[in-house]
Amino acid sequence: MSKMLEIIGLVLVAIMSLGFVGALQSIGIPIGAQNPYFWGCAGVTLMIIVYRKRKRKQTEQE
Repeated sequence: MSKMLEIIGLVLVAIMSLGFVGALQSIGIPIGAQNPYFWGCAGVTLMIIVYRKRKRKQTEQE
């Protein structure tokens, strides 16, 4: 599960970065931080980081 979350997070960060610099503009993703894909990817990546941190903390307590 953790490897899958790492891969998903990496893909989301890549999409976020490429969308920010405008490399994905040819397929309809707008450029810059105003596009919803940028903030969606950033939010989901943050949720993955928080989830993994909580899971790691739970396993250390047990």
